[in-house]
This record gives sequence, structure tokens and C-alpha cells, in this order.
Amino acid sequence: MLRWGSQALRRFSTGQVYFKNKLKLALIGQSLFGQEVYSHLRKEGHRVVGVFTVPDKDGKADPLALAAEKDGTPVFKLPKWRVKGKTIKEVAEAYRSVGADLNVLPFCTQFIPMDIIDSPKHGSIIYHPSILPRHRGASAINWTLIMGDKKAGFSVFWADDGLDTGPILLQRSCDVKANDTVDALYNRFLFPEGIKAMVEAVQLIADGKAPRIPQPEEGATYEGIQKKENAEISWDQSAEVLHNWIRGHDKVPGAWTEINGQMVTFYGSTLLNSSVPPGEPLEIKGAKKPGLVTKNGLVLFGNDGKALMVRNLQFEDGKMILASQYFSAGETSVVELTAEEVKVAETIKVIWAGILSNVPIIEDSTDFFKSGASSMDVARLVEEIRQKCGGLQLQNEDVYMATKFEDFIQKVVRKLRGKDQEAELVVDYVSKEVNEMMVKMPYQCFINGQFTDADDGKTYDTINPTDGSTICKVSYASLADVDKAVAAAKDAFENGEWGRMNARERGRLMYRLADLLEENQEELATIEALDSGAVYTLALKTHVGMSVQTFRYFAGWCDKIQGSTIPINQARPNRNLTFTKKEPLGVCAIIIPWNYPLMMLAWKSAACLAAGNTLVLKPAQVTPLTALKFAELSVKAGFPKGVINIIPGSGGIAGQRLSEHPDIRKLGFTGSTPIGKQIMKSCAVSNLKKVSLELGGKSPLIIFNDCELEKAVRMGMGAVFFNKGENCIAAGRLFVEESIHDEFVTRVVEEIKKMKIGDPLDRSTDHGPQNHKAHLEKLLQYCETGVKEGATLVYGGRQVQRPGFFMEPTVFTDVEDHMYLAKEESFGPIMVISKFQNGDIDGVLQRANNTEYGLASGVFTRDINKAMYVSEKLEAGTVFINTYNKTDVAAPFGGVKQSGFGKDLGEEALNEYLKTKTVTLEY
Repeated sequence: MLRWGSQALRRFSTGQVYFKNKLKLALIGQSLFGQEVYSHLRKEGHRVVGVFTVPDKDGKADPLALAAEKDGTPVFKLPKWRVKGKTIKEVAEAYRSVGADLNVLPFCTQFIPMDIIDSPKHGSIIYHPSILPRHRGASAINWTLIMGDKKAGFSVFWADDGLDTGPILLQRSCDVKANDTVDALYNRFLFPEGIKAMVEAVQLIADGKAPRIPQPEEGATYEGIQKKENAEISWDQSAEVLHNWIRGHDKVPGAWTEINGQMVTFYGSTLLNSSVPPGEPLEIKGAKKPGLVTKNGLVLFGNDGKALMVRNLQFEDGKMILASQYFSAGETSVVELTAEEVKVAETIKVIWAGILSNVPIIEDSTDFFKSGASSMDVARLVEEIRQKCGGLQLQNEDVYMATKFEDFIQKVVRKLRGKDQEAELVVDYVSKEVNEMMVKMPYQCFINGQFTDADDGKTYDTINPTDGSTICKVSYASLADVDKAVAAAKDAFENGEWGRMNARERGRLMYRLADLLEENQEELATIEALDSGAVYTLALKTHVGMSVQTFRYFAGWCDKIQGSTIPINQARPNRNLTFTKKEPLGVCAIIIPWNYPLMMLAWKSAACLAAGNTLVLKPAQVTPLTALKFAELSVKAGFPKGVINIIPGSGGIAGQRLSEHPDIRKLGFTGSTPIGKQIMKSCAVSNLKKVSLELGGKSPLIIFNDCELEKAVRMGMGAVFFNKGENCIAAGRLFVEESIHDEFVTRVVEEIKKMKIGDPLDRSTDHGPQNHKAHLEKLLQYCETGVKEGATLVYGGRQVQRPGFFMEPTVFTDVEDHMYLAKEESFGPIMVISKFQNGDIDGVLQRANNTEYGLASGVFTRDINKAMYVSEKLEAGTVFINTYNKTDVAAPFGGVKQSGFGKDLGEEALNEYLKTKTVTLEY
């Protein structure tokens, strides 16, 4: 007996335009893919007159059937189409009753008789996960990986009575990445692009433009469906072949081997391009060399001496573990549940009961998969738990690794307590005993929630500017690493928990990250001092302290980002509602400078994350270490994988790729004006991505003779020498009124002589080393140029005679407007002083504005009217009056002219990472 779905037909518009070049379709198939094809075809105006799918399994309908029944489309649930090679009569009658013009078969697993295939006017088209004729058969996508193909893809072909041998209608291909799995290819390309291609194919047929390209015999292969008994690993092969075999069988049927007398299946294989980490040997039957159980996973060796690593192991009883836990898998103690955790467990039990509707009672021993759950149910379980258990984020992998209810609850509780998350993050530290503490510094790329070596294994030295020694070798990101990071960020935004997370939960994670930054402030400040030369006390207060404040400030903004309602002219006689929504842009790239490595990271990334974006951040090549430590803390805070990615390396490779990458929707950059121009050009040419730029400066500071001189001297020195002059808003040129000029210079020199130059970790140090050797050499050349042009070198201008990159605080006077010192930024501890005539307010303003830069400025005077007049006339993004360097997380910061555009900090910074959508509806 046939099982019939609802026969009520959905009403469609009969307008000619709507039905022009549209078809009546029969969909034959099942699965989520079939459901999506069905929905998209209907959106395009095609009429689905019948859906032919499989009977319900364990009381659960196929997704395609569910969607069709909801729409009132006739649904036919057929266990089979023929008996003993002949079509079942009542099945054929049911099929022909819908009167289809074309059969569409998305991932159909049943054998459809040829009289059904040929019945419609246009015949039948089928989706196939292979670039036919390569890899015909149901396991084509598996064989693409097993055979090590460099290209994957799919075909839409006209059905015939052969094994995927009908003429080709259209094909699409993509590159196979080194560590792609079946799931990765399916999610990245075969699923989303396949849906589009099926819809395109139907439209080509409707328009009479569909080709029929015969399949050649040359290059055609056919490999049968892989079965578990055929998936055993043969060890006498290269590492790449072993890797392809394992990933080609992941997740079904699973490549396996024998370890200690039992079948063990391998999942999550990656080629190991870096050095083999230390580990404990594991004998494997048939392998010439034992595997190594390391903290990253199980390392396996090919006959070519190269290695691969697998992340997960599954035993014969179905239990899956992290490969790194092989020798300690049985040691996990049972966690005693708190009253709150018991409530969570009861909620999860109800969710299990809803999914496993065929199981009378959910007991501790109930196995999720043995009770009939499918992979689709895994996604439902994870999503329902997130929705009903306070945003608790599990991964599909968590379900596979704890299939019994009792084990699953234990895993959930460990996840709630943060234990699993910390265990999953593997960090290879460089450790140093310094500043009366053990500093632990990550040094690898941080991509998709994991620290990993650069794709090509390259590294570079990061240097301690205090003595010129190497702190450690840091991964040097390649183009492939940038692409991986962007792909991870895109997946996290489009498919991951981050994109579905409510704003308040996002804010909670940011508050937690701010807390962790504060808890680790001494270590972060020490790393900042080692890597950038920042004086420790300044690093503690400003570099780290303001970073904490920034994350807390923007965490509070997460649930306060609002649109607006707008009255429109067409409101009468019609009833209309127009409103705006503020939405995240997507994947954002951030490129930061070396003067405030952590603080610049915070200024940009906090606003970016608060707005709901994901990010790929490139720290300055010479100061990567606090950014990588930040990445570690972000995992501890609970940020989902892929939301934050850190790629150390060069601007010419990694930075340029970020500016050109088509999947990045916004780039925020702080650095030099020439590089900013190049970035802006690349962003425009690539995909017109949004850009914000904080660039060079030559900030004027005007000191009038009616100022409080002692304060002006103190603040003026801070305006120049703060953070060794490596300060984007440093006063690049001081204009001092003639009557106080000489006294001002005398007092400045007296104060400079009191400054202690030395080890930045010494609490009494005032002035540390310049950031790196090349910058020191540039500053010395800057001073030489000033002397040659006729400026008066009053003090300094030399390198300090000690190891490291130290420079004396320097003062120049008699600087004329045409000189190099008057026009160009030094970005170092060099005070450039020009004299102006008493009372010449407009004259000094003209001189102060005679620059292409406009980042900051300052004025010192007791006359409030003069102060306000000058502040109005100064062409700069920030004006300080009787103070300097007083930035705050709530105050917008950014420049004008060739100092760039866009804002960091304050509410305005959020707009740099948001887009406005206008919605109008009539009701």
C-alpha cells in the first residue's frame, strides 16, 4: 500500500510573467540537500507537482518530505519502485498522476526505472558529486580524496540506464585542499554550489538552452561503495597516500587498523609539515614504525619518512576519543553534578526523548546512534541544547565522542565547567624566566581555534630590542595560512555558533575576555616589554590597561546596537512600515602596527567583535607575541573556533593577501600613509571592501606665552617622549611663542637630563629602547638630515652606547617650515621646536595646518576664548587643550586628510564594522 501525503495543492499566481519559462517538476530523492533544492526551485517560480521520497524511518520523516508537506505539495513515500526488475504498477500510476514536465533527482538513493526516468517531456536530471566521468558511482566524493585528486566538483547530468553515464548538462569544480575531508568539501562547495547548479540546470531546460554533452570513456573510472571490511589501512605507503585513504573514508565507513587486538578507526587526518612533536610510542599492527601519541594527536609515519596526524580515534564499541588521550582514555573520573547541572541534564534528557521518539525511556545506557539517530539528528541535538540550555555550544564531534547518555551528560558538564575546552587547546610555548615570573609565549599561527605551524613550515626571529637577542622563532604565515584563516572566519560567521549567538551572550564572552586580560596583565605587560621595548610600568597601565578597558566598553555595546523606524511619504493611503537594521559585515581583516601591539589590537578587534563580525588579525611582524597570547586567552574565554584568527608574518605577503581577499568585507589598518594608500587601492580593486585607515601624523602643539609653563613643559615632553616617541599622536612639531621659547627649551633639556634610559623591566626606567634596529637607524638618519639643513641640535641625536636599540631623547630648535624635520614624522623621541612671533595666532595656525596630516593637535593657554578659537581652526581629528595624550575608550579617535579616515573607540567605531539595511513593508 502506498503512503500518501497531503493532496491539497498550493495555490500559485497564474500571471503570465510568473509562469514564463517555468516547469512542472517532480522531485525524486531525500535529504537536506533535496529539501534545499525543492525550496529554491519553488522560489524561482517553478511548480513542484509531486515529491517522491522514502518512507519515514523510526517515525521521522525525511527533510524533503517535511518541507513539501508543510507547503501542501503532494508527497509520495515509496519503499521501492520496482519488483524483479519491473515497475510496480500503482507506483507508476501515482507518479504519472502529477503530470511532471521534468524529473529532478537531488541525491536520490533509490533505483528509478527507466520508464519513469523517460516519462516526462524533458526527461530526468540527476546531481552527482563528481566531475564526470571521473569517479562514477555512489562513493565518488570519497574516491576523489582517496585518489589524491587536486580538483573536486559535481555534475548535473541527463539520466540514462547506465552507471552515471548520461550526457552532461553542467559541471562545477573546486580545488581540493591538502587537509580537506568529505564533510569539508560537501559543506564548502558541493552542498551550497550544488543547490545553485540544480536550480540553474532546471532554468536552462525551461529556457531551451540546456546542453547534452556526451561523456567520454577516456578517464572514466568506477569504484564501488566502500564497506568497512575494505577500509583497512595498508601501511607500506607514503604519508600522503595514507592521509588520503584516511580522509577519504572520514566519516563513513572509516579507515581502520588493529591496535592492541581491537579495531580502531581514524578520523581527522592532517599532513604534518612541521617537526614531529615528542610523544609516547604506540605499536600498530602492520606499521613498520610505531605511531606517537602526542599532545596534538596520533602521529603516523609513511614509508617515505614523512608523517601525518589523526585527531580522533573510535573503538569497536563506538566510543570516540581524542587521539592525544589514548593512554589516558579510561582515567576520566565521573563528575558529580551540582543542582544547576542536574537541571541541565534533565533538559537534555527531554531533548533526547524528542529526537529518539521510538525509545520509551532515556536511560544512562541509551546510545544515541544505536537508538536510530542519524547525522541530521546530531545537528538538531546540538542546536536544541544551544537554544534551551543557556547558549551552551557543543560541536557535532562532541556527540560522536560520547554516544551514551551518561557519557554525554558528563561531557556536557565538563564543557560547562570549561575543562574540555582547555584540554582541547594545545599550545607549544616558548617559556622564559623573566621579571620574577615564568612567561609562557605562544609562537604559532592561530587559525580556527588551534595553534599551528605555518603551512610551509617557515619561521622568523622576533627580537628583544633591549639587547638585540632572539626571543623565539615565530611562524611566518604564508598565503595558504591567510586563506585558511579567512575560510575559518567565514565559516564561523556563516555557519558557526557566533553567527547565531544573541548579542548579550556575545557581550558576556567579551567581558570574560577582558577579565582574563586583567588577570594576566603582569605577564602580558612583560611580553610587551620584551617584544616591543615598552617600559613595563607604561605597558601595565596603558598597553594592557587600556586594552582591558576597551573590551569592557565594547562588551557593553553588544546589546545596544539599534536601528530606527522611519516615516515615509507613501504612508497614506497605504499602510507602510520602514525601519533600519544594523548588521555585521562578515569577515573583517585587521592589520596593526608595532608601537602598541596589544592596545591597537584591542581598539579595533573589540569594536569588530561587538558588532558581531569575525576577524583575521595580522600583528606587526616585529611584535607578534602579545597578539598570540591574546589568542590563547580568547579560547579560555569561550570564543568559538574561527571567530578570532591571528596570522603573524609580513605585510607584503599576509597583509597584501588580506587586502585582496574576496571573502573579506572590511579592513582596518593602522600604519604609514604610503602603505595605507596601497591597501586602499587593493581593497578597491579586489571587491570594494570597506576600509578604515589610521595613518601618519605630524601633530602640531602650540604653546602660547600665557600658558601654565611648568605644566606645558611636562605635558609637552609627554607629547613627544611618551612610549619613546613611538606614538601615533605624538607632537611632531612644537610651536612655542617667542617670549617663552628660550625658557621652555632650557626647562625641557633640564628634565631630559633627569630621565633614566635603560632596561624597560626596571621599574625606575623612564625611557626604553626603540622598537627595532631598522627604526633606530631611521631616527639617526632623521637627526643627521636636520643638522645638515641647519636646525640646531640642542640635545641628543645619538644612539646610547649600550647593547640594544636605545636612542637619546633629542631636541631640535630653529626649525624652519621648509625643512625636512618640519614636514616629516619621526615617530621617535625627537622634539622639533619652531618659534612664532608674540600674538600671531592666525600666523601660527596657518603654519600648524600647513601639512598633509591631520591626526591630532594641541594648544596650551590660560585664555579659554583663544583655546576655543584655535581648536576650531586646527585641522585635526583630535584637539587637546592644556593636556595631551588623554585618549579614552569612549572618545572617537581618528584623523583627517592623509592621516586617514574612520574612527577607533567610542560609539562611532561600531559603525566602521556595521552595515545599515533598510526594510520597507506594506501591511
